[in-house]
Amino acid sequence: MEFNGNTELYGFIAHPAHHSLSPLMHNLSFQKRKINACYLAFDIQPPNFATIAASFRAWGLSGANVSMPYKQQFIPYLDELTPRAQRINAVNTIKNTQGRLTGDSTDGAGLFADLKARGFKTHGKTAMILGAGGAGRAIIAAAADYNLQKVFVCKRPNQTFAQTAAWLETLKHQTETDFELLNYQDSEKIATCLQESELLVNATNVGMDQQHLPLAATILSSLSQKQFVYDIIYQPLETPLLKLAAAHGCQCSNGIGMLLWQGALAFEFWTGQTMPVTSVKQALLAEIRRRTI
Repeated sequence: MEFNGNTELYGFIAHPAHHSLSPLMHNLSFQKRKINACYLAFDIQPPNFATIAASFRAWGLSGANVSMPYKQQFIPYLDELTPRAQRINAVNTIKNTQGRLTGDSTDGAGLFADLKARGFKTHGKTAMILGAGGAGRAIIAAAADYNLQKVFVCKRPNQTFAQTAAWLETLKHQTETDFELLNYQDSEKIATCLQESELLVNATNVGMDQQHLPLAATILSSLSQKQFVYDIIYQPLETPLLKLAAAHGCQCSNGIGMLLWQGALAFEFWTGQTMPVTSVKQALLAEIRRRTI
């Protein structure tokens, strides 16, 4: 694509940033949709959010994605948050509308958009989500938007356990979804709740080493073909959890779909157009396989 004085600029703000697959996704999408725009990665350290926000307005940047560790730190410098960003107090997408910066969170919605694309109906279902960190919180909050009936959240009993419990109580009163926090140390309770769940989501990084499971093998032994197992990890493409789930006949997915659809939702938020998801998914898979050779 030929760049000129009318080219819009988008970016990825994080530290580190140069590993990101977002430039691949969005530049391909701009090309396919014939949008005169460019997407770059910005490795920002140390962060000066006031300067970055001012640059958005002064340079006329059209939008950006924000990743760890800046998803919450950027909020005070924005003019507005979407309801789903307010719910988790974090953003991964920023849009500049004539100098007004709006923050959104597409991470959790990306997972459920992928499930919808795969034909998994979430309405009235029960889910178990492992982890309540950044990705976990986004997925937990999005569950209410996709009409799940019950969500079990498994978390380590650390210093943020009580805070997470209070947040889930707030979500419970704000939505029609019932949320329940489980202590990882209560294996018997987790085993019982897993058997009640039609969807299991691993929102932790356990399994990236291709060795460990996010739950004990004895608990996961009850998995069956009636359940969908989703691991948000995409490197490796098949984690120990997904291998075990496939052996039990479960429907399975790695995190490629979540990565794809969170990007698609951000792209639509910025441009009003749909992302060419088939072409982008093929490019993502090719790049991930190239990096693992």
